[in-house]
Amino acid sequence: MSGIVGVYYLDGQSVDHQRLGQMVDIIAHRGPDNADIWIDGYVGLGHRMLWTTPESLLEKLPHHTGNLTITADARIDNREELICALELNDYPAEKVTDSQLILAAYEKWGEQCPEHLLGDFAFAIWDRRKQILFCARDHFGVKPFYYYSSAQAFVFASEIKAIFCLPDVPRQINEVRIGDYLVSMFEDTTITFYQDILRLPPAHRMIVSCEGMKLESYWSLNPNCELRLGSDEEYADKFREIFTEAVRCRMRSAYSLGTMLSGGLDSSSITCTARKILEEEGGSVLPTFSAIFDKVSECDERAYINPVLAQGGMEPHYVCADQISPLIDSLFKHLDEPLFAFNLYLNRSIYKVAQQQGVRIILDGFDGDSTVSHGVSYLNELAINKRWFSLIQQLKGFAKNFNYSFWQLLWQYLWKYEFEPTVRKYKLLRIGQRVWQALQRRVMRTTDSGNQPTWSTILNPDFVERIGLKERRKSLNKLFLDSQENQRAQHYYSLARGVMPYTLEVLDKAATEFGIELRFPFWDKRLVEFCLSVPGEQKIHQGWTRMVMRRGMAGILPQEVQWRGGKSNLTPGFNHGLLTFEQERLKEVLVKNSELIKEYTNTISLHEAYHRFISQEYEEDDSFNLWKALNLALWLKCSEFSPSDAPQVRD
Repeated sequence: MSGIVGVYYLDGQSVDHQRLGQMVDIIAHRGPDNADIWIDGYVGLGHRMLWTTPESLLEKLPHHTGNLTITADARIDNREELICALELNDYPAEKVTDSQLILAAYEKWGEQCPEHLLGDFAFAIWDRRKQILFCARDHFGVKPFYYYSSAQAFVFASEIKAIFCLPDVPRQINEVRIGDYLVSMFEDTTITFYQDILRLPPAHRMIVSCEGMKLESYWSLNPNCELRLGSDEEYADKFREIFTEAVRCRMRSAYSLGTMLSGGLDSSSITCTARKILEEEGGSVLPTFSAIFDKVSECDERAYINPVLAQGGMEPHYVCADQISPLIDSLFKHLDEPLFAFNLYLNRSIYKVAQQQGVRIILDGFDGDSTVSHGVSYLNELAINKRWFSLIQQLKGFAKNFNYSFWQLLWQYLWKYEFEPTVRKYKLLRIGQRVWQALQRRVMRTTDSGNQPTWSTILNPDFVERIGLKERRKSLNKLFLDSQENQRAQHYYSLARGVMPYTLEVLDKAATEFGIELRFPFWDKRLVEFCLSVPGEQKIHQGWTRMVMRRGMAGILPQEVQWRGGKSNLTPGFNHGLLTFEQERLKEVLVKNSELIKEYTNTISLHEAYHRFISQEYEEDDSFNLWKALNLALWLKCSEFSPSDAPQVRD
C-alpha cells in the first residue's frame, strides 16, 4: 500500500507545486515513510511511500528516466520471469524495484505491458516523447485508482479526497450511485458517489492525451475454458501447488507479516500454508488476528480457530467483537463514501491491533468462496440433463453436510425442472405459480418476487422513478439472471461482480488508517483462472462444496476445519452492536432528523423498521436497511451535502 496522485493539464497550464503537494499530503496515511513530487510543466506526479517489500526500501517515486516518469502503488509477483524477459539479469534481483520492472515492461511492450504483470498494481506513466499519460489497474482491482477528466485537465489519485484538492474539480453528488447503494447493487465499476469522479475498472488501461482518452480492457476471464486432468488427486495437487505459490509470493516482506484467522476455510488455509512456508524456511512465528464473541456466542468461531492454532508456530491476537460499535465515524474520512459493509468494524479493529504489534502486511482470505466456488449450480445442470440419481446423491450429502431438509431441496428441483414445465404446458400456470412462490418463501429468501420488491419499501418512489432505478437494476442484474443454470457461468458471475472491486477498495482504505497493506491470495490471477476451469464435479462432490480445495488442503488444514459445513452468520453480532451502542443515534438520525435522506428514502418505512428493530421483533432486512440509511445520512452530513446539491434531471 502506497499512494499515488497526478495532474495532466491538457490546456497547457503549469502544474501548481503547492496544489500537487496538498494532494500528496492529504493521503499521508497511505505512506508515512517517504513522499515526493515531480513536475514537468503541465504534468505533475506525486507519491506516498509505505515500505513493505525488501525492494521498496530502495524505491524512489516518482521515478524519472529518459522520457518516462512513473508513480505506482504496486507489488509485482512474477519478478523472476520479468527480470529474465526484460534482460535485467546483469542487475542483482534484490536491487530491482517493482516500479523499475513496470517501467522496463512499458519500454519493451508499450500499451501491452499490463498483460505481462502479475500482482496488485495501480500506476501512471508519463511518456514525454509520445505526450501521453498511460495508466493501468490490476486484474481484480485490489489497488484503487480514481480520476477526474475534463477538456482542461486529467487528475487521478488513490483516494477521492486528493482529487478535490484542486479547486476546479466539481464536487457534486451522484444520485444514481445513491440508488445503487440503497438497493445493494454495485455492478457499475466506474461510478462513485460524486458526479464527475470515476474509477478505473479492474483489468483496464487508459491512455490520456490532448487528442482524448482511450479506455480499454487488457484482460478478462474466459468462462469457456475447462481443464481436464486424470484424477481427483491431480486436481487437488494442482490446486495446492497454485495456492501455495499465491500465498508464498504475497509473503515477500521487509517487515512483520500476519494473517486474518476467522476459523473459516479461507483464512485457515492461508494461515496454515503461510505457517508451513515459514517453518520450511526456518522463519519466525506467524502473528494471527481473530475476532471473537463472548456475548453473542452463535457468532464465535473459536471451535475452529483453536485447532489451527494448535498446530503451533503462531502467535494469536484477538478482538472482542461484541464490545465494539459497528459504526466508526473516522471511516467517513478515509472511505470518502458511505459505508456499506456492515462487518468492516471487525476488520478495522483487527488492523488497529496489528499496527500495535508492528505488523505492516496482513494476508486476508477475502471471498475465497467466489474464487473456489461452492459449485451449487452444478446441481441445476444435473436436473436439466435429467440425471436424477446423481442429483439425489448430491442433495442427500448437501442436506447432511449443511443442515438442510433433503425433501425440501429435492422438491425445489423437481418442481422447477419437471413439474413447472408441465404446468406451463397445460396452462395451469396460475396454480403452479402459487405453489412455487409458497415453496420459495419457505426454502429460500427472495427479494424480487411480485410487483413490490422488498428493496423498494425503503426507497422514495419519486427518487426511484427519477433515476430510472428499476430499469437500471434489471439491466445490471442480467448477467446474474443468465448465469443460474450453468455452474461455470455462475462461477464466472461470482468473480466478475462489481461488488468485488468495490469491497477491495473499501478494505484498502480502512487498512490505510493504520499503515497496513492487505494482500489477498485468493485473488491471484493464476488461482482464479485454475478454479474457474475446474469441472463441476470437482467443485461439489457427495454434497461437499468447494471439494477441490478441501482435498487440496488435506494434511495442511486441521480436519475440523477441512470438513466443516457452513460458516457462522455474523449478523447477530452486528445487530447486537447496533442495538447496544447506536440505538440513540439511529433514533436521532433516522427518526428525529431525517431531512437529509428524505429525498432518497421512504422515511415512514424506515421509522417502522426502526421501531421493529429496537423492540427486537425485526424482519430479516430491517437492520441492514437501517444501516445503509444511517450511513448515507451521516456521510451526507459529513460531506456537507444537501438535497439541493443533487444534479437536476432534465427531460
